[in-house]
Amino acid sequence: MKGHCVTRVEVAGLQQNAGTGGRYVTGIERPFPEDAIIVSRTDPEGVITHVNQALVDISGYCQQELLGQRHNLLRHPDMPSDVFAQMWQTIGQGRRWHGYLKNRCKDGSHYWVKATVMPNIRQGRLLGYTSVRKKPSRVKVDACEALYARMRVESHG
Repeated sequence: MKGHCVTRVEVAGLQQNAGTGGRYVTGIERPFPEDAIIVSRTDPEGVITHVNQALVDISGYCQQELLGQRHNLLRHPDMPSDVFAQMWQTIGQGRRWHGYLKNRCKDGSHYWVKATVMPNIRQGRLLGYTSVRKKPSRVKVDACEALYARMRVESHG
């Protein structure tokens, strides 16, 4: 799918699970390429202004589909909202945030990232945010899967 913009998505075989916000998920994990680094930038409201080819390649979206969209387009429904609340609080204070995220691809599959999000501040003015993502360790992914599952149960119960 590299460099190719698909305008019609086949949904055969995809499942719409309860609590996915109408987005399809397959349960299939895409491996994060060994030496890849994903970079994206947003404006202060989280609207995507720049993506690199690594993000296009792994997400299955073409650049035109990503630019101008809110970054949460990539949010997997398994991700607890508290993780993003903590991220926004941290970067809103002008600090870097580090964490592990499960992102949803266009076809409903997913991939895990070790993310660093930092504010872009020039001459005291917030211009937006930059997110740099790398391959996470399997140990961290497994630990986050368990933690995020507990967080989802606690937030619903």
